[in-house]
Amino acid sequence: MLSDLKSLDVASRRSFLEYAAKSMLGVTIVPGLMNLRGAMTFAADDAAKSKDTKPAKKPAAVVARTASAKHVIFLYMNGAMTHLDTFDLKPGRETQGETKGINTNVSGMMFGERLPELAKLANHLAVIRSMHTETGDHEGGRYLLRTSYKEIASIRHPGMGAWALKVLGRQNRTLPDNVLVGGEARHPGAGFLEPAFTPVPVGDPNAGLQNTTTPKYVTGESFEKRMQLIDKFDSGFRKKFPQKQVEAYGEFYRQADQLMHSDELKAFDLGQEKAEVRDKYGRDQFGQGCLLARRLVEHNVRYVEVSLGSWDMHTNIYDQNGLPNRAATLDRAASVLIADLAAKGLLSKTLVVLGTEFGRTPKINQNAGRDHHPGAYSGFMAGGGIKGGRFYGTSDKDGHSVDQDGVTPADFNATIGHALGLPLEQEFFSPSGRPFKVAHDGKVLTKLFG
Repeated sequence: MLSDLKSLDVASRRSFLEYAAKSMLGVTIVPGLMNLRGAMTFAADDAAKSKDTKPAKKPAAVVARTASAKHVIFLYMNGAMTHLDTFDLKPGRETQGETKGINTNVSGMMFGERLPELAKLANHLAVIRSMHTETGDHEGGRYLLRTSYKEIASIRHPGMGAWALKVLGRQNRTLPDNVLVGGEARHPGAGFLEPAFTPVPVGDPNAGLQNTTTPKYVTGESFEKRMQLIDKFDSGFRKKFPQKQVEAYGEFYRQADQLMHSDELKAFDLGQEKAEVRDKYGRDQFGQGCLLARRLVEHNVRYVEVSLGSWDMHTNIYDQNGLPNRAATLDRAASVLIADLAAKGLLSKTLVVLGTEFGRTPKINQNAGRDHHPGAYSGFMAGGGIKGGRFYGTSDKDGHSVDQDGVTPADFNATIGHALGLPLEQEFFSPSGRPFKVAHDGKVLTKLFG
């Protein structure tokens, strides 16, 4: 049996194991944890050549840690958010377009007029206006921002949530500790790390975490028998290939079983929130995703990413369904999220991050839109030890290029890692034996911390 399984290609082995899990265990949560590209490595030959057990090098230096983050909520602006119309205003310049600036609750800080609620919370925000990258395509930009590495065919790098679980361990013992709300299927997931670190996807926050109950025809007793049967079925394989990837396969089922019987699953049920609270966040997917993120943080989940798409505005950027709609959705949900976390005493230990793959051109094109622009763009951080009420870095007078204190995606991630206390200088080894760091060569933006 083992030789037959080994003779299959990776995709076929994966399909076989998924089918076995469904039919023998009677669970259907499996696809949600297995469908992210590059996340699962069950092959015996792949496991046999793993070198992840190599001792990692000791950190060369440790940056003084003044951060306090126990959780991260990453608000991902999918499609490349325009910086000139949100956080990097250029009053009086032609490149400003139709957007006017408004004052915030911090003297000297000005946001775009379509972010009035975030403007009232500027004292919590450290706004970075000097992001830049060499990648101007969406897929490459998303991958780079999430992993700190350029996408290549020979390896899949881990996302920041997976790194946090790998290094720090599980913070919540029953719920998924890495959750992706509304993200696309090409998310890097756990990359070359064990599949147990893969983010659990929640496509629609209103529906919660799907397929977490056993079918009615599977009783508790029969489920346990199936678990014992598959454990017996796998025992020879595990003895022959005592590798982390193989052990992670069993751990996956143990976590799924634990999750299905956990009282904490109610954290995913937005129906437990009052209608007026849900209305405050906005009944759209992003608003409800932010509410779900807050609930998960309250249940001690470590890392949650929530996506807001449709920022790719090559035409008619100022039409109501373009920038005004996207900015209003962002402004409402993000401001309520930050205010809620602060009111509940959670903001000091929750790092709220807003990022995007690149910016948009200062010049309005012939179709009344803005095109891809990696030369300069913006993001922000709040909570988790970040000192708010300030801008970091500057772009030039037209928002075309970085003028001072440039920040790369790796720097951005290094700052997130620093806030969580991750060992940024330590090397970790892929199954092929190649060394990698949590945030590649990124440098921590130490000035952002109080």
